[in-house]
Amino acid sequence: MLKSVRKERLVWLDIMITLVTLELMSYFYYGIRSLVLAGICIAFGFAADLLSLRLMGRKFTADDLTCTSDALMLSLMFPAVIDFKIAGIAVVFATVVAKNLFGGRRNMIFQPAAAAYVFVLTSWGRQLLQFTEPHVKTGVFEKPDVLVNSASHSFNMTGVFKHTDFEILLGNFSGAPGTVSILLLSVAAVVLMFRKSISAGAFLGTIFGTGFFALLTPMVSQRGASLKYSLVTNMVLFAAIYIVSDLRIAPKRNYYAFFYGLFIGVFSYVLVLTGAKENAIVIVSVLFTPVALGFKNLEKKIDTAANEYENTAASTGNKTGEGEISVE
Repeated sequence: MLKSVRKERLVWLDIMITLVTLELMSYFYYGIRSLVLAGICIAFGFAADLLSLRLMGRKFTADDLTCTSDALMLSLMFPAVIDFKIAGIAVVFATVVAKNLFGGRRNMIFQPAAAAYVFVLTSWGRQLLQFTEPHVKTGVFEKPDVLVNSASHSFNMTGVFKHTDFEILLGNFSGAPGTVSILLLSVAAVVLMFRKSISAGAFLGTIFGTGFFALLTPMVSQRGASLKYSLVTNMVLFAAIYIVSDLRIAPKRNYYAFFYGLFIGVFSYVLVLTGAKENAIVIVSVLFTPVALGFKNLEKKIDTAANEYENTAASTGNKTGEGEISVE
């Protein structure tokens, strides 16, 4: 039990370190407002978790600090200039409704940040999908002069991505600040997989599903370009790491987790291809929650059957040993 708790805390720490790195890049492109947004989200997430747990008659412990990583994750999925009130409401929704309402960190059904993102998308979609250009730094209490669509939206609608590979790697294109830094996200994915802080099966399944269909039914004339842009746009890499591969949600066995990620990658790509749905992977990850639950139930049945078999075998062995002793 203590080993399991220690593992959970190390996973949270690994996730937070990579998210903070993305936040620093966000600060580089969008200035102090990005840091303030992250601080507000974390504060609201912590307060909402503390109060909701108290109302449920439970104590807030170090193991509940995942509320802060979920909040920081959500802030990185928002435009830096989003209304602070919307961000606060979203974080409270993620913590109270998506997390604690279903039993808390050990009994979660939805990934909190993904559920809250879909909630904001349905309520304040325009604010959620309008951004300032990189290096345009808006003051904390200022309103942006010019807002633009994300580069993902432009690619979905026109099939054109007007940025160099160098700009793509550094995240120098319009979009949610934490989801466009492809180089940092790639490093984070490798580190988190090697440290077993995310589900490697779910991550690889998502990337394979998206990449395979990007080659099979390309969005643009060149298959290589289709593969590249399908993986770097629409939050695919970010969601594959932090949402689909969340150890609290994904199946434990990499075999099942791979197919879980594969289904999400394929269906989200189809949504982008047929409906130009921006950031479809986040929506699909919420809709595919029953798939994760189904795989988890299957895993439990397999574990139960294996334990029963071992107990039966051990019991049979003991009886055989006793019979031999009595004969002697």
